Parts: sequence; structure tokens; C-alpha cells
Amino acid sequence: MAPGDVVLLENLRFDAGEEANDPGFAQSLAALTDYFVMDAFAVAHRAHASTVGVTEYLPSAMGFLVEREVTSMGRALESPEKPLAALMGGAKVSDKILLLDNIMDKLDHLFIGGGMCVTFLKAQGHGVGASQVEEDRLEFAREMLGEAEKRGIKVHLPSEVVVASEFAADPAEVQVSSADGVPEGGIIMDIAPSAAQQFASELQQCRTVIWNGPMGVFEMPRFSEGTRVVAEAIAGAPGVTSVVGGGSTAETVEALGLMDSMTHVSTGGGASLEFLGGIELPGIAALPDAD
Repeated sequence: MAPGDVVLLENLRFDAGEEANDPGFAQSLAALTDYFVMDAFAVAHRAHASTVGVTEYLPSAMGFLVEREVTSMGRALESPEKPLAALMGGAKVSDKILLLDNIMDKLDHLFIGGGMCVTFLKAQGHGVGASQVEEDRLEFAREMLGEAEKRGIKVHLPSEVVVASEFAADPAEVQVSSADGVPEGGIIMDIAPSAAQQFASELQQCRTVIWNGPMGVFEMPRFSEGTRVVAEAIAGAPGVTSVVGGGSTAETVEALGLMDSMTHVSTGGGASLEFLGGIELPGIAALPDAD
């Protein structure tokens, strides 16, 4: 290589040594260069040869993108401007357990939409029709609701939801139902317009918002409205610090054209969840100045 050259490597996971964090493979990567800059936050939660192993053989440093990720999310966790809200959506409660456990002692508001709200509504004793429930997370949901009450955290669940006759982009029947009156056989696909407006109004009163997960089946246009209303409210609220988790949430914000209107949109899906959940990321911990 000559100065100024760039070498683009094949997908490193095609070699078994990458995910195994094999020292020999890490050394072969290190032999290509003089310095290692960790700027791939999306894989910082992986203890692989290219994220951790290589730091044993090269002077290593944190890149600007990773620095922004750590600074922005770290500030939201450690010294958020209050009131602090967590807006949780997406399909699964299980994906958010670590995050919720880590921020409960700091929260003022907890908003729950998306597929997550189904399990929480069921935990409150509401019928949810044929909507998918994480049965093994019902007890966690009950404990979380009880803990929120003890801590004085205001929990916001949708009072009304959009229900479809089938899980499809264009189902035969779609209706708005009260959250405690979902018809038998109905599937919750989105929070209703009234719930979205209520969420939006309350979120705009907060000063810091940590958002992870859409409010409905956003990839189906008919069930994307709840997410759009809430996202635009956060983006348009003056003085609100908005930290958006990666993965599908970042894709949602990008699809809505709101990337530049959020304070920070993470590039990491699993990495952002683990960081916000208080888990030390191996790819960052391996850097000499990580502390």
C-alpha cells in the first residue's frame, strides 16, 4: 500500500477467525496498517477479531462517530435534562428489558406503543384479541408497571388502537377500538390517531426523549400514522433533546425525512440497546482511552 491508498476487505465474518476473535486472524488484520480507529458503533457490542482482537497489536483510538454515539447517549443516561421520557415501541418487550431496567430510576414518563403495548395491555387485564402477546414477559410487564407507580413515573399506554382483521398490509377490515375492548380475532396494528396525538402532546412537554421502536407496523403504510405523528412531534419540539435508537427506529426516522431534526440518531441497533441498557460494549472497552 502507498500513502493515501484505501483497501476494502471482504466481509470478515466469512472467516471463522473473525467471530471467534482468533489471535492469528487479528494479527493478520493488524499487519495491514499502523493504527486502528474504532468507528463502527453498530458492531461495538461484538467481541470479534476486527473490533477487539486487533487492539492487542496496534495503537488504537475511538473514531469521531463512536465518540458522538457514546457522548450523546451517555449524556441522556447520566445527566438528562428533565423531564426525561422513554418512548418504547417495536415488536418485543424482551428487546427492551435491559434498557428499561437501566433507566427506570431516572424516568419521569414511560410511553409504550407498538407490539410492546399488547403485552402491557394484557398485563393490565385487557383483552387483546388475536394480537401477539409475549406470555413469558407478562410478569415483567406487571412488575414494571408496579415499579413505575412506586417511583411516580407516569406510564402512557394507548387508550385507543388500530385493529385489523388479519396481519396484512391491506386487510379486509380495519377499525379503531378502545384499548380495553379489542374485538375477538382482531390484531392491534398501530396506536390510534387519538392516542398518537395524546402521546405527541405529552412528549413535547419533556426535555429529553429516548426513543426505541415504532408505534405500529410502520413498514405497512396503512399502519404508519401513529409513528409519523409521534416522530414529527419529537422532531418539532423546541428545546427537546431526542436520542433515537438504531435499527428499525433509525430507518423509520430516515423514511420520514426527520434525521436532521433529531438530536442524535444512533447507527447501532443491538449496540445502542446494550449501551442504553448499561452493558459495557467490548469494542469500546478494548480501547485504551475508553475510560
